[in-house]
Amino acid sequence: MSHEGNSQVIKCKAAVLWEQKQPFSIEEIEVAPPKAKEVRIKILATGICRTDDHVIKGEMVSKFPVIVGHEATGVVESIGDGVTTVKPGVQIVLSKEPGHSNDLINNNWRKRRDV
Repeated sequence: MSHEGNSQVIKCKAAVLWEQKQPFSIEEIEVAPPKAKEVRIKILATGICRTDDHVIKGEMVSKFPVIVGHEATGVVESIGDGVTTVKPGVQIVLSKEPGHSNDLINNNWRKRRDV
């Protein structure tokens, strides 16, 4: 498996929501290197949209724990095999695509996108 950019697990801070209607918990999480067709992004800025607000307030069903803020801007940190449309260092704006998951599982957070 070849990676371009950092191929190590990295640690970063995230605002984790463990259950609805509760405060966020600022935690250090581990982020695995991207797998095939995945891109790992260093998030520079993000916001909480109306959909996120519905999850926070318990007005929309979601799996917990969750890291909200799927609309963001950042820099491609590393790429997995098969990614050809972006390279590490490229600045991007992203938004969650329908049908993709934003789950935090075993402290392993990844944004998945078929590229």
